[in-house]
Amino acid sequence: MQALPLTQSGIQQRGLMSSSEYTFKLVQVCLPEPSKLVVMCDKRKRQCVCLCQVYKSCLDGLLPNYQAFYRVCSRLTKHQSTLLSGQDKQLLVALAGMDVSVPHVAVVSLAVCCRALKLCKVPAAVLHAFDDIRLKPASQVVLGLPEHILAAHAQPSPNPVQLQMTTPFPVTLPECALPADFKKQHGLLAKPHKHLVHRAVLAQHMGEFKSFSTSPFQLNRKGIAHSSRTWQNSEKHVYLFLGYCHHYQQVSQPTLQLFLSSPLIAQFVSFHIAAGHSQLYIRNFLSCAKCVLRWWQSKPGGNHPSFVEGLEWLQTLGLQVADQLPRPSKDPKGLADIGKWMCAADLVHTIHGAEQQSQAQMQQQGVTVETSRDMHDAALAAMIFSHLPPVRLSCIRSLVGPAYLGPCLHPDCKEPSCEGNRLSIMSESPLLMRISLPHHKNARKWGKAVIEFDVPSDLAQLLHTYLGAPRKALLEHHLLIGDACPYVFMDMHGRGFVAAAVLTLYWQKWLVSRGGVPMNPSMCRQVFVDERQSDSATAGPSNQGAAMVMGHSVKQWDKWYDMQYHPRLAQNAVDGMQSWRAAMLQSHTLAAPDLTLSTALHCGHVLVSDSEESRYQSCCSDSDSDIDIELD
Repeated sequence: MQALPLTQSGIQQRGLMSSSEYTFKLVQVCLPEPSKLVVMCDKRKRQCVCLCQVYKSCLDGLLPNYQAFYRVCSRLTKHQSTLLSGQDKQLLVALAGMDVSVPHVAVVSLAVCCRALKLCKVPAAVLHAFDDIRLKPASQVVLGLPEHILAAHAQPSPNPVQLQMTTPFPVTLPECALPADFKKQHGLLAKPHKHLVHRAVLAQHMGEFKSFSTSPFQLNRKGIAHSSRTWQNSEKHVYLFLGYCHHYQQVSQPTLQLFLSSPLIAQFVSFHIAAGHSQLYIRNFLSCAKCVLRWWQSKPGGNHPSFVEGLEWLQTLGLQVADQLPRPSKDPKGLADIGKWMCAADLVHTIHGAEQQSQAQMQQQGVTVETSRDMHDAALAAMIFSHLPPVRLSCIRSLVGPAYLGPCLHPDCKEPSCEGNRLSIMSESPLLMRISLPHHKNARKWGKAVIEFDVPSDLAQLLHTYLGAPRKALLEHHLLIGDACPYVFMDMHGRGFVAAAVLTLYWQKWLVSRGGVPMNPSMCRQVFVDERQSDSATAGPSNQGAAMVMGHSVKQWDKWYDMQYHPRLAQNAVDGMQSWRAAMLQSHTLAAPDLTLSTALHCGHVLVSDSEESRYQSCCSDSDSDIDIELD
């Protein structure tokens, strides 16, 4: 292969990409075949290097000297690693041209890295590139370790001494009172315990469990592969359980082996109940525990009968938790009493006032950081409610702007031509904007059908104004390079709303500042359905079309969103019975025959023949015997 033209120090710089945490710059080193480095600069301007992939022709992994380099670095850093995730991970993979994810990232000093490079006899060009960066103070090296590299050298995680669950299983939940040192952030991802995540055994357990759960084809696993969102939830529940065991049960070395202890699981469920967590939260943890047990069951020696009993025990526990713990109330009257509900008219009025105020301030004060943030908030609120049927928040959070021309940012997207959830400008004059949502909750059930519609003119004008100078002012204020944030909406740090909780807190704070109540943004969907299904609903969109934009069906309205569905139907039925009764009386009056009796019958006696009298006697006796039987 022809060598690439080189700049000083034997490296050639390529494109620049920015994310929420780092700025990535691709550097290619001239070797017998091009190798790749990624220079990373974080917000503190500390230079980092990521050795992502070397030798494009090596499809099954790096050459032996680079495999040895990874092993030496891992040994020198005592197997500690930091996980890259989210947009940083996606940009890193895209920039390095890798066809695999980069879940493992080891951070080591440049001195250790250069020592490992020399021990492994890597080409001199790579050493020169590292030496140049080493001249800068306080620099570090970030090494991306692809899964298929580690898989060739990783040893299977050690099985417990006895690969079976703790028996006998608890027959009732233990009583639990919140400890005096109760902390909401007790998981291993909390700062005091975060170092435990990097322990060798736990890291290896999590790597194998992730591979078991997310591999597209894993025939000893029940069901399909976990999506990225499902895996993140499972990982969260695992670390919360292990953090509880470490902090409250004094387990010094938490590993996934703790899921084999049914008493610990029972105590953790009691801990959740004492903390007032919802039944859905507890059931999600139990589902995660079943996945961990199936992973242990797939390992050598995992055919012990206790695993089957353990899965049945978890299933029974989940059913009884769902039956005994109350669901959170979604009744509009009850939510209004506790300050968690706004009617549709009040919500539309609040958002409309924010739109007018932001536009007026922009005209009076010009483009400043404050006026730009106000317009951003008004546009975000208008997208959540008012102009459109309430679109799923996950679609709004992942909506990219017209200026973004990169690949789809959805972590589970497998379509090479997909552009992701996108806001597009179809024409400037007249202004026409379109929203395409290929990634929504029911995309798989709908046969990958795309939710697509043209934006109403008022909302399109508001979005078009915001995407101009105001958005650029916000990006410059957050020290991001150019149009670095691909998403339409961003938090106070210039990053996309990757986490749902961040958008929830952001919306609640904004709504309270506008004189509203701290209502969750997802509750806007219920507010909309409650108005559309009420007897006093105003003229508006068809229910079927609005439900499609919301990403579900009218049947789901009745089941999940319309809390007045059954009371309203019952009351309408009772009210309708009165008109039905009046109609029955009127029809009987019109069709009644002439029942005038002769004067001979007015004496009050009825003459019957002997045969008729005997027949009457027999009928009476039969009825009397029937009464006796019923009494017996």
